[in-house]
Amino acid sequence: MGQQQLLLVILGVIIVGIAIAIGITLFGAQSIASNRDAMINDLNHLGSFAYQFRVRLRSMGGGQGDYTTFTIPTKMVWNEDGTYSVNNPQVSSVTLLAVSTGNPSNTIQVTVDSDGKLMNWSYGGDFQ
Repeated sequence: MGQQQLLLVILGVIIVGIAIAIGITLFGAQSIASNRDAMINDLNHLGSFAYQFRVRLRSMGGGQGDYTTFTIPTKMVWNEDGTYSVNNPQVSSVTLLAVSTGNPSNTIQVTVDSDGKLMNWSYGGDFQ
């Protein structure tokens, strides 16, 4: 083989190596974003569920204007995206915490106010 052909082969190998590295990086970033989006969707659903609990009468299994006794139903505590828990339930607000199953340092915390609105979103780990 000539010197020019050898240089072209080496250049081709370097370009393919760089393309593979970029592909792996993009796949990892997409995986993190997908997990974050799925957990946000789950938290929106849990926030709606918490608000429904707050406005429901106690005689019907609700909080009657109060979040203090709210708990996440057993089937909603864990799924393939994350683990969900209630932090600091108060009369007019409740804080929900989501921890990623893929990487426990990836967290999302949100507060559900007395009107059922989700506010004060905070992200930890790779979700920042």
